[in-house]
Amino acid sequence: MHPHDTLVQYHPAAYPALPDGPMAVTDAWLRNRRLSEHTRDAYRRDVAGWLAWCADRQLDPLRANFLHVNEYGRALESSVSDRTGRPLTPATVARKLSGLSSWYDFLVKLRAVELNPVAAADRPRVDRDHSATVGLAPDEVDALLAAAEAATGSTAARDRAAVALLADLGLRVGELVSLNLDDLGAERGHRSVRFVGKGGRSRRRALTPGTAYAIDAYLAERAAAQQVAVSELTGPLLVTASGARLDRHAVFRMVRRLARSAGIPGWARLSPHSLRHAFATTARSEGVPLEDVQDAMGHADPRTTRRYDRDRHNLDRDPAYAIWAARARRRS
Repeated sequence: MHPHDTLVQYHPAAYPALPDGPMAVTDAWLRNRRLSEHTRDAYRRDVAGWLAWCADRQLDPLRANFLHVNEYGRALESSVSDRTGRPLTPATVARKLSGLSSWYDFLVKLRAVELNPVAAADRPRVDRDHSATVGLAPDEVDALLAAAEAATGSTAARDRAAVALLADLGLRVGELVSLNLDDLGAERGHRSVRFVGKGGRSRRRALTPGTAYAIDAYLAERAAAQQVAVSELTGPLLVTASGARLDRHAVFRMVRRLARSAGIPGWARLSPHSLRHAFATTARSEGVPLEDVQDAMGHADPRTTRRYDRDRHNLDRDPAYAIWAARARRRS
């Protein structure tokens, strides 16, 4: 039987659990979870995309089964990203279906549906050992930071602070733009910053001397422009000329502009996430234990951290050398 043979048009009044429609339930679902605003927006778009697909087929989302979800997944795989102009990657499709699955889990708890149709659907295989993000070598990160240092203009100090936070802490772009001035602090002799990471977890990180200096210089310049003391500044940490919070799109443009100025090949394909990858790879190559890098990046699964470590297959790090050297020491 073709999945469209069982289509039923959606009537909100027929389902007391959804009196105001699916998107109202989506808002309740998102309020029930500790998520960043960026993640909330992404989940909201994912559910809206599914509901639009269902509406085009007069399919009641409460009557959808795994065959419908499979058909939707194939449609996603053949669609093109508005941002890149290229087909959606398997990772993107898997993420969209994961968000949709979480939405249906919430509906199961509300007893609006009996089963989660996404649970039995086919999802794209995502290679955990690969990431599509364009990475940066340590010397390229140095060149990008040098370009930020050499930059002039009204946004130069802010951009230096932003790129230092990305490079030295490996922050996600959503974490960066969500920072507020009162997130800065000190703990046991360390300058620190706190933020809400992925999954709604509250986290804090140490600021390196270089990053702290860049932030201090930026805030001093910002306070002077407003003719107030630094302590009187409030609101977002990184702002535009109008005082609005800096957004993720501006950070993407900033990274690419600085990379182009630094002469980095492939600058047009770089993103703030490229600096996060470089953070993980460099930390591991400098001998930082995997669990410490995992904690710093806020990963629940160490396999995720390993995927970011672009140098993990370098034969210089083969454990065989350590074992051989230990044996040689015992025999000497």
